[in-house]
Amino acid sequence: MMELQKAQKIVDDWIKEHGVRYFDELTNMAQLTEEVGEVARIIARRYGEQSEKESDRSKDLGEELADVIFVVLCLANQTGVDLQKAFDEKMTIKSVRDHDRHQNNPKLK
Repeated sequence: MMELQKAQKIVDDWIKEHGVRYFDELTNMAQLTEEVGEVARIIARRYGEQSEKESDRSKDLGEELADVIFVVLCLANQTGVDLQKAFDEKMTIKSVRDHDRHQNNPKLK
């Protein structure tokens, strides 16, 4: 399992070696929106009710999800966010706040 701090370092090293520099935060936000849209397109057509176009059948959901993660890691790096710390804190919050919420949701049974 890869720790998020290690993933952030891998992305930072890649940017320094291959990417020249980070795109600015607004450009990366637009890029993230585009990548999430590509994930949404695959999900809507492959698992939803929309028919899948021939040109979409070769799209790899894992690759598109990895694109989302890459851009999120870029944004975290350039804004000084420690994603491992933020993720760990979020899981603690969710575990306390939602401990019984989903268990008691009749829609999930």
